[in-house]
Amino acid sequence: MGRRRAPELYRAPFPLYALQVDPSTGLLIAAGGGGAAKTGIKNGVHFLQLERINGRLSASLLHSHDTETRATMNLALAGDILAAGQDAHCQLLRFQAHQQKGNKAEKAGSKEQGPRQRKGAAPAEKKCGAETQHEGLELRVENLQAVQTDFSSDPLQKVVCFNHDNTLLATGGTDGYVRVWKVPSLEKVLEFKAHEGEIEDLALGPDGKLVTVGRDLKASVWQKNQLVTQLHWQENGPTFSSTPYRYQACRFGQVPDQPAGLRLFTVQIPHKRLRQPPPCYLTAWDGSNFLPLRTKSCGHEVISCLNVSESGTFLGLGTVTGSVAIYIAFSLQGVFLCGSCSCCVSGLLL
Repeated sequence: MGRRRAPELYRAPFPLYALQVDPSTGLLIAAGGGGAAKTGIKNGVHFLQLERINGRLSASLLHSHDTETRATMNLALAGDILAAGQDAHCQLLRFQAHQQKGNKAEKAGSKEQGPRQRKGAAPAEKKCGAETQHEGLELRVENLQAVQTDFSSDPLQKVVCFNHDNTLLATGGTDGYVRVWKVPSLEKVLEFKAHEGEIEDLALGPDGKLVTVGRDLKASVWQKNQLVTQLHWQENGPTFSSTPYRYQACRFGQVPDQPAGLRLFTVQIPHKRLRQPPPCYLTAWDGSNFLPLRTKSCGHEVISCLNVSESGTFLGLGTVTGSVAIYIAFSLQGVFLCGSCSCCVSGLLL
């Protein structure tokens, strides 16, 4: 694969950690920030309008939602509700976009952002909404419920995802616990210890099974809080006696042309950084019995994130050095590689 340089779509005024695309409006949602440190770097969620200009894709800022002192590190989308991982909390946001009636000016509240909250306010106390109007599209964003989801000595929510019908969401973080919450009340319905140490990623399947990967080198399949099986990617792949690997990411994907078919995809990276790094690996699994189907090397750059296209046709990988690669899901053959940016790729959409 020849490496290409991707054109810049949008430059945010803060580090970006999470991306989502709303399929109903086509809005690109980008989130991140500088955290609580007093560096002058803001924290926010940006709603971007995508359009083609002279054949090139362009993004313009439609609305900026201020998240005060909390950077959004992970993000999940369910209809008009966003679940944002902010420090040790999960904050739900609701956004509504519709066409303007006439040429209204932006409503009072702020220049681009909603009314600022007092700095001492807890996430759950923030109930305000902000409305922005721009070139015929009107967007309103409001904070819903918030809840603490991680309780380690240095608490941090690392991942969040919704189930297939968007009635539940699951969170994982540095304390190794999976917690499942009702949407939108955020009433806790399940809690169990999944890993010794941090949870790196989790994925919810349409049949209710949950896959978790952690820093303890394990990947596990759960039915509620009952362990179904653990994954062993090296059964049909390479073995390294001197190089321990850990699972970095996991995602479910459809099998094209098989409505009931399901695949699981995982990424394995070296547990320790070495001067001469060994390759990372990408594995496809049968989504019913969780046996490995095929494993392919995906280069020596450490993988930071994984995503699957809605059709299940393509996989996207991002690396800690800023590269992005596209693979065919069926064969795990690489088809595209580009230098996306000069730092770690934290979020990736297909």
